[in-house]
Amino acid sequence: MPRSDRCAGDAVPFRLEPVEGDPFGHRLVLDGVRAGWIRLSYRTDPALSRLRPMIRALRSDGAVQDFVLPGGARAHWLGLLPPDTAEIRLAAPPGFALDRVARRSEAGLLRECLEKRPIRAVSALYERIRGDARRYRDTLRGACAVTPLAGYPRWAAERAVPPAVSRSDRAVRVILAETGDAEALGRTLASLRAQTHPHWAVSILSARAVPDPDPRVGVLAPGGDRVLADLVGAGEALCLLEPGDVLAPDALAHLAAALDGASLTYGDEIRDGAPRLKPDWSPDLALAGGYLGRPWLVARGRLSDVLDQPLDSPADLGLRLEIAVARGAGPVRHVPRILAQTVGAPPTAAARAVALRRSGVAIVEPGGVPDLLWPLPEPAPLASIVIPSRDRLDLITRACRGVLHETAYPAIELIIVDNGSTDPAVLAHYETLRTDPRVTILSDPAPFNFSRLVNAGVAASRGAVVVLLNNDIAVLEPGWLDAMVRQALRPEVGAVGAKLLYGDGRLQHAGVVVGLGGRAGHILRRRPGDSPGHLDRLRVAHEVSAVTAACLAVTREKYEAVGGFDAEAFPVDFNDVDFCLRLGARGYKTVWTPAARLAHLESVSRGPAVGAARARFETEGERFAARWRDVIRHDPFYHPCLSLTTFGEDLE
Repeated sequence: MPRSDRCAGDAVPFRLEPVEGDPFGHRLVLDGVRAGWIRLSYRTDPALSRLRPMIRALRSDGAVQDFVLPGGARAHWLGLLPPDTAEIRLAAPPGFALDRVARRSEAGLLRECLEKRPIRAVSALYERIRGDARRYRDTLRGACAVTPLAGYPRWAAERAVPPAVSRSDRAVRVILAETGDAEALGRTLASLRAQTHPHWAVSILSARAVPDPDPRVGVLAPGGDRVLADLVGAGEALCLLEPGDVLAPDALAHLAAALDGASLTYGDEIRDGAPRLKPDWSPDLALAGGYLGRPWLVARGRLSDVLDQPLDSPADLGLRLEIAVARGAGPVRHVPRILAQTVGAPPTAAARAVALRRSGVAIVEPGGVPDLLWPLPEPAPLASIVIPSRDRLDLITRACRGVLHETAYPAIELIIVDNGSTDPAVLAHYETLRTDPRVTILSDPAPFNFSRLVNAGVAASRGAVVVLLNNDIAVLEPGWLDAMVRQALRPEVGAVGAKLLYGDGRLQHAGVVVGLGGRAGHILRRRPGDSPGHLDRLRVAHEVSAVTAACLAVTREKYEAVGGFDAEAFPVDFNDVDFCLRLGARGYKTVWTPAARLAHLESVSRGPAVGAARARFETEGERFAARWRDVIRHDPFYHPCLSLTTFGEDLE
């Protein structure tokens, strides 16, 4: 049996029955199957809903177990239903269609894991022997159902869908600059003729004739004073391509349909053979990182200021548009599917820096990569750093030394909230710290509740900006706090997170993806500290859904506006993610910045919670999932085709 057929498993008859329940409005009935490994194959319509499907296993003891499924136009999910599953429910977004359900054997999955990733097979067996069902399941899933980005061609071939029929009559004007490569130009024109959206015309900027029998293809001599408003008619949408770009047959159909009510729509692309799977609109990343690429479609009337400027070169236009839209020129929509294979290199960092400065954007260029520089008032506002702590002299002394003596920011106060330390050396150290007028030490010996401790510390502080810091954080660079305060003072920004490294230099925190691991998790954890991330986004500050409270900055006004941390619902876990999402519900975005780089020392040695701690973690996790289910089903800054099983940027 071919491996692809073997991996698909043995088909199981199924039916979907509508039931009461929001969002789990369907019962999945499988003939002869209630538990074990299954594989679902299904289709969704991202134009109707961005939410990923979800499976809920109702267990015989009344408990439930939820699984977030991959998104995308066509997808597969490999999952393990608990042995005491009594009923299976499905949360199906609009446009969902279940095509196939198959049974997979445990032995078959172990063999597949052994073939694909032998080390993972050993790890899976180890977790099974030690009784950690969750880690066993996720290890097998990560080996058998997850594909590295480098394997995109085969992954995509298994998920191909017929081209979509156009649902819009919007006229599209395509601008092409002829480069002398007739073959490349021919490929682009051929892809236009194959579009399911028929309402397009192309203007080729060329100093010579480009004969073409198609009346929709025209040639215009380039002129230094020509502006795009001369080329794009009223009501038309603009699409800029380069000769050699090849659009998917339904690219314009998807982009035109999504443009209603928006200034710009954009899709994913393949460049140099590699997929570029983009987030939903991320203005900071667009300004500093330039991820927009191609293809995109812009509404002429929304960006007249850009279109009325002289057209220096078509390549310059994409950069100008990206900057203009990122600075607030109307809503932007992302079509989360590959819509083109594109050619040519993106604008260089130097070109982007020049364009940003011309647009009045202040930047810094660490390592030659432009990042945005936000203003800092003079004098700098007081920053109150709150550290909950208990015993551990080695940790608290290093954290305090870093804050008080290794940080360049000029206006600091330090609030230590002590949770019942008994170590005489720690108590003596506190007495030394009290001689520093910048330090306040509070005593809170009640049972550990992280949210209560940070709320108490913030209440006792005076700063306009509050910074939550774990006691196992070590300062690595003096400018960390300056970078975080600059971001936190932006009116549109709520929480700000830092780049945290394990003691061995690997990544510990580069932002939180909601839905990762089923609830929320740190992206690219344990990768090399200099990892650029997909789309090079770890090189610049950018929007994320949440950041860790191990190092988090926010203005006092915004902290108090959402009531601080929720000490009742999330005393220990998920409190920081919940806090960021509550800020987001108020309209504030969360930003992660690599300009604040610190070490998170003890986190590398922490193992999984067990016993009562595990039970508490699960309780808080279920509470978090119930409160934020829609965000778990669609983190806007994490592509729906990327895996929630592994902590990398893999396909599923």
